[in-house]
Amino acid sequence: MIKPILQGEAFLASVRQALRHPEHLHLWWLGQSGFLVQWEGQHLLFDPYLSDSLTIKYAKTDKPHVRMTEPVIEPCRLDFIQVVTSSHNHTDHLDKETLLPLLSANPGMQFIIPEANRAFVAERLAIPADQPLGLAAGESLKSGAFTLHAVPSAHNQLDTDDAGRHKYLGYVVQAGPWTIYHSGDTLRYEGMVERLRRWPVDIAILPTNGNLPERRVAGNLNGQEAATLARDIGAQMVIPCHYEMFEFNTASPDEFVTAAKSVGQPYQVLQAGEHWNTAGLKR
Repeated sequence: MIKPILQGEAFLASVRQALRHPEHLHLWWLGQSGFLVQWEGQHLLFDPYLSDSLTIKYAKTDKPHVRMTEPVIEPCRLDFIQVVTSSHNHTDHLDKETLLPLLSANPGMQFIIPEANRAFVAERLAIPADQPLGLAAGESLKSGAFTLHAVPSAHNQLDTDDAGRHKYLGYVVQAGPWTIYHSGDTLRYEGMVERLRRWPVDIAILPTNGNLPERRVAGNLNGQEAATLARDIGAQMVIPCHYEMFEFNTASPDEFVTAAKSVGQPYQVLQAGEHWNTAGLKR
């Protein structure tokens, strides 16, 4: 099993060390689509999956979710979080075994979800239906040092509820002078680039595991598509994700690296638990 480059206490020490450099935006990859973002001493979690719930759930089925990488940190140890997101209802983006310990450790934490998914989220987590903060595509909210804007994602389609609200969202997050786009799970769709070019995206976080029907799960961008999308939206930097978590649903980042080089798109490939900051980017 892959061991995170930073794990447990070493990971927490890195987070504390970064607080000494508040002039930079800092982030850490937690595996799958999970990222920790730090800006001016405040912390946002994108789509954390820090348990073995899917491995246990599918252990005796014809679709085992064999974990490839050890968890970076126990969620109960992340007791300094201001905001956590869920982009959609799939368990690796809405994990009860991760979110309940986080909510317990951070009583004031704001939990951001697609408004279309409110009833499902409340039932899965057994929390009051009015506890999460819901967004529909085109809506925004400010939470501490972060301003979040909701944009649609296609996984594999642009699915909506009866009220026309999207069930899959990406989040554009502004933190001081920096703008991050975390797509959640998505394919490219018509009008996506035009939507995203409304913001000066500094960092695009995109899945690269691809869309293979034989996996029998909804798909994502592949490496070529992720690199091209990042270039087309004008991202200063692109960071790939959604690989090296489950054996049946992963892809080497090599295709992404080759594609990013070929289209002239700056990129950074992280290992689980690894720290990165904006020191090399333009403001």
